[in-house]
Amino acid sequence: MAFITLLGDPASPPIISGNDTAAKMGDDGRALKTFRSPTVAVNSNFFLAAYIQFENTAPVPDVGQRGGQAVALRVSGDKAAFYNCSFYGEQDTLYDHKGLHYFKNCFIQGSVDFIFGYGRSLYENCYLNSVAKKVAALTAQKRNKASMESGFSFVRSTITGSGLVYLGRAWGDHSRVVFSYAFMDKVVIPQGWNSWRIHRPEASGVYYGEFQCGGPGANWTGRVHWARRLTQEEAQPFLGTYYVNGDSWLLGPPST
Repeated sequence: MAFITLLGDPASPPIISGNDTAAKMGDDGRALKTFRSPTVAVNSNFFLAAYIQFENTAPVPDVGQRGGQAVALRVSGDKAAFYNCSFYGEQDTLYDHKGLHYFKNCFIQGSVDFIFGYGRSLYENCYLNSVAKKVAALTAQKRNKASMESGFSFVRSTITGSGLVYLGRAWGDHSRVVFSYAFMDKVVIPQGWNSWRIHRPEASGVYYGEFQCGGPGANWTGRVHWARRLTQEEAQPFLGTYYVNGDSWLLGPPST
């Protein structure tokens, strides 16, 4: 069904909690894998959530452990919006799978690849909290063709926490992530970005950009040479809700 809304109480947001992992066996006797591990999976188009906490309480996987992915929320529907929501997990917290998505005033916590997927999404005024136990990546965006209308844009967001992170690692050959007007605490490592298995990211089409960011983690001195320090003109397409065609479907949060 389309046009589903989950509306919580701003004074005491409800918590939807689970603890499935990719390694857990499902009712069919097969491992759930990452796609079926979410506490909440959204397949609806025009989905909206406000003042809801989504969490996956599975513990951080041990080094080398397989199947530790534990998704709090997977959003696979088109034109989905989240206002004042929070997402808690360890590995693979928020599966921004596919479609146009908008996140505003949200809190997202995780360790390894805690925002990942193919989505074309705008994150505005969001708080990104790393609890990584070893160096990990905040995003793993999987745009793998130049023609894909896909990528994550973070505007006026804050990156902080207790664990060191890359801003992103290139899950796809054309992975695209942009941070604009962000505050980056010292948890962001100087290199900023990780090419992962792509040997020449500057030639493959990986697009990782930063625009007018501040804080100790935004120091450009140690950045990888293929990251982009965007001009106003280059950053402009990523700065507003037009990035997700918002004028045609975003109505704003529901009244409470």
